[in-house]
Amino acid sequence: MASRLPPFLEVTPRVRIPGWELRLSYATSSGPGGQNVNKVESKAVLRWNPAASGALSRDDKALALARLATRLASDGDLVLASDRHRDQPRNVEDVLERLRDLLRTALYRAPARRATRPTRGSRERRLSGKRRRGEVKRDRRGGGED
Repeated sequence: MASRLPPFLEVTPRVRIPGWELRLSYATSSGPGGQNVNKVESKAVLRWNPAASGALSRDDKALALARLATRLASDGDLVLASDRHRDQPRNVEDVLERLRDLLRTALYRAPARRATRPTRGSRERRLSGKRRRGEVKRDRRGGGED
């Protein structure tokens, strides 16, 4: 079973999960497949415990645990399953890719915004827009000349 796992799962250039931290199991899949679906374990189920992982720094671990809190099982494991394909190796690749994407998203930090001053053109556009809007409102008032 463990032979299908790579030695390391590269999530980002600085985060690599060792293969021994990942636990992979298989189950019978639901859906189409006829009689084959009842006897072939093609569904891949991946378990990984981010709190016990040595692949994450302390800051990354805190961020990942906070962002993945709703997805963690009661024992702290992140459980992902894939039965999109009818063969086991493709489901293993799919579940590893889903873990990679999920962790990349959880560890993403938006760059800090640097405050900049508005350009002269943007200031002029804003003020001319306000002027036009004021003129429209002034024209609506009318003088009651009926």
